Amino acid sequence: MNTGSDEPGEGAVATDGAKVSEEKAGERSGQVADEASDHQGLGSRAPEFIKARRALHLSWQVGVFVVGLAVVVAGIIMLPLPGPGWVVIFGGMAIWATEFVWAQLVLRWTKRKVTEAAQRALDPKVRRRNITLTAIGLVIIAALVGVYLWKFGVVMPWKIKDQ
Repeated sequence: MNTGSDEPGEGAVATDGAKVSEEKAGERSGQVADEASDHQGLGSRAPEFIKARRALHLSWQVGVFVVGLAVVVAGIIMLPLPGPGWVVIFGGMAIWATEFVWAQLVLRWTKRKVTEAAQRALDPKVRRRNITLTAIGLVIIAALVGVYLWKFGVVMPWKIKDQ
C-alpha cells in the first residue's frame, strides 16, 4: 500500500484507488507491520559460510536437530524426576529455533501465550479469586489434618523402642 505522503493530515490512497482516512491507514499499516514482524528473522541463523555450501548446511541442520533433540529428551525425562523439565524442554526448542522455522513459530506462540497468562494472572479480580481459593484450600487441608490427628494422634511409622 502506498500512502502517497509522509505528511500528517493527508488521506492515504489504498491500492484500489479509494480514499482511506488517516486513522484507517494507520491501522492498516500497523497490520502490515505486524505481519512483517511475524515473519521477520525466521529461518536459519547459521553463519553465511555454512549456508553457502549445501552439504555443510545440511550437516549443520542435522547437528542442531540432534543436539536439540537430546536436550528436549533430557527435559522430558526430568518431568517426573527432579529437575527443571519444562525449562530444559524450552531450551531444546530454542536450540531448534536457531535453525528451523517451525520451532521459531512454536516459541513465538508459546511466548505470546505465557505473556497473555501472566497478564490475566495480574488482573485484580483473578488475583482475589486465586487468593480466596488458596485460603479455602488451606483451611480444608488444616481441617482434615486436625481431624486425622484428633482421631489417630501422632503415630510415627516406625517403632523407636524396638531398635
